[in-house]
Amino acid sequence: MNNANSKPVIGLIGGIGAGKSTVATALVSHGGRVVAGDPLGHEALEQPDIRTRVLGVWGERDVQLPSGAIDRKKLGRIVFPSPVERSRLEHIVHPYIERRIREEIAEAQADPAVNYVVLDAAIMLEAGWTGICDKLIFVDAPRSVRLDRVQSSRGWTDHDLVNREMVQMPVELKKKKADAVVDNGGTAEATLAQVNALVQSWELV
Repeated sequence: MNNANSKPVIGLIGGIGAGKSTVATALVSHGGRVVAGDPLGHEALEQPDIRTRVLGVWGERDVQLPSGAIDRKKLGRIVFPSPVERSRLEHIVHPYIERRIREEIAEAQADPAVNYVVLDAAIMLEAGWTGICDKLIFVDAPRSVRLDRVQSSRGWTDHDLVNREMVQMPVELKKKKADAVVDNGGTAEATLAQVNALVQSWELV
């Protein structure tokens, strides 16, 4: 937990395609600032020392682009199906990502215009980063809705979604760890109303 005198950190968790970014946007409208894990994961692979370590492990499988950067798609195809390979990558990149998350949270908390911080990191529970948060919101949506979303936005198949879900904590277990649930399976207006009510009940503004 954070210091009682600091601005609270609200973590967003949920199934793939549940729409955490939609809830994050609604929270921003009340003076929240989002710290997103995905861009920091990309940033991690751009660090010279991390790139060197990644190439040292997987370079022989051609995970380097002509520019010298890591080919994230090729690396993903290697590590996602294998718990062993995935663990090796996490060991390399997670310390950097966590450090940058903490830095961005501290920067946001120091900004007088920010009422609270919203942490949107897909692997927050799996990486053990929930201790950074004061509250957790589970963003819920039926699997059929989530599949439609990832098919439209990412071109995924049902098989793709299954493979990605297998490397994350089961959705129902995530839900049990949350302090509140926002149903994002309906209209945007319904989601916004739930977020507004939560902001008021938690006295975030």
